Amino acid sequence: MSKKKLLHPLSEDELSHLAGRFKLLGEPMRLKILQSVCHEPRTVNEIVKATGSTQANVSKHLALLAMAGILKREKNGQCAYYGMKDKLVIRLCEIVRAQIAEKKSIR
Repeated sequence: MSKKKLLHPLSEDELSHLAGRFKLLGEPMRLKILQSVCHEPRTVNEIVKATGSTQANVSKHLALLAMAGILKREKNGQCAYYGMKDKLVIRLCEIVRAQIAEKKSIR
């Protein structure tokens, strides 16, 4: 996983949780949603417009991301705003993106 030695091997529960997190991030629409809210919270309608998806599809993915603790939901009057709760997810995406770009430049 990394060049550093882990203090201890991951337990089955930890492995399952880690795999679940990567599975959650393995859906392109969820990454589009994260991209649209990474700098500032947005309403569902704004996210729909930014992703080009339907309201029902976006709402389904928002619920999953919020339940996983990646996004936070804040109500302001009639509107609900979704924003980043786990900023480490954005950093992880940046690391993977940089590695992909690096591999492309090597070819």
